[in-house]
Amino acid sequence: MLEQAKQTLLLEADAVRALADRLDDRFVQAVTLLECCQGRIVVTGMGKSGIIGMKIAATLASTGSPAFFLHPAEGSHGDIGMVTQRDVVLAISNSGETAEIIALLPTLKFLGVAIISLVGRPNSTLARISTLTLDVAVEREACPLGLAPTCSTTAALAMGDALAVALLEKRQLSPEQFALFHPGGALGRKLLLRVADLMQTGSKIPLVARDDSMQIAILEMTAKRLGVTGVTNVNGSLAGIITDGDLRRWLERDTLSPNTTNLLSRTAGEVMTVNPKTIAANALAVEALRMMEDKKITTLFVCEMDNRPIGLIHLHDILGAGLL
Repeated sequence: MLEQAKQTLLLEADAVRALADRLDDRFVQAVTLLECCQGRIVVTGMGKSGIIGMKIAATLASTGSPAFFLHPAEGSHGDIGMVTQRDVVLAISNSGETAEIIALLPTLKFLGVAIISLVGRPNSTLARISTLTLDVAVEREACPLGLAPTCSTTAALAMGDALAVALLEKRQLSPEQFALFHPGGALGRKLLLRVADLMQTGSKIPLVARDDSMQIAILEMTAKRLGVTGVTNVNGSLAGIITDGDLRRWLERDTLSPNTTNLLSRTAGEVMTVNPKTIAANALAVEALRMMEDKKITTLFVCEMDNRPIGLIHLHDILGAGLL
């Protein structure tokens, strides 16, 4: 069984590798035709090729090329009405003689729709009638009987991926645009969620003035329960921060040097850490996460251009949004 499995994987890998050596100007023309499509890319295929077609249509749609799958048998019974003159059809058939697809060709030609075919027989009916043909022929199937579509469907799937990725590159799709097509998953959250969507605001922000006593600062930290407080200048800009770690270090210093002025006798401005790391409200939340990981901190104050704090984002806010 292991030997048969290895043989299957190697045969399918060889089938895909052979496609790379077969690429020529027809592939470039196909990508250009798909890029210039004013409507949608209509993918069609029967049986196992149809299942591959569904995946290709989904990949095209998720990478910025509007596409849908048309079942060829249903197409002959009215669904071909979904196809318009502005569309491009991508037809998949290893034999190039699939009856259900051939039956659609007269209507597609009447509409003047461009047809790109992925076929295993370049001299087939589908290949001859298509606007462009991409050869996805394989030397043999991995199936010992030579009957079950294995290498041929893998080759068609790989060629579909190649078209989708080439289109993505040609359209210069940005990560943010890509995320628009994946709003419900982790990818969408990483590329769409901004700091402003997650940050604590208003009365939830722990803030004290630099002249406030440390008693006031500790009470503020205790009340807001974020392990930190910001320290502001007279004009409201952020002068520094005081963290739980700062309190521990100052208490340790008081213990080791009892003759010095103790923590509670100082002002927030004397204890604070100056020039703390901050982030903009419109920054990606994942960028805030990277900063926290790099600096080994759990909070970031969110500041405007004049360094006035308008929010605070905590590691727990990011974790709660599912970015990890």
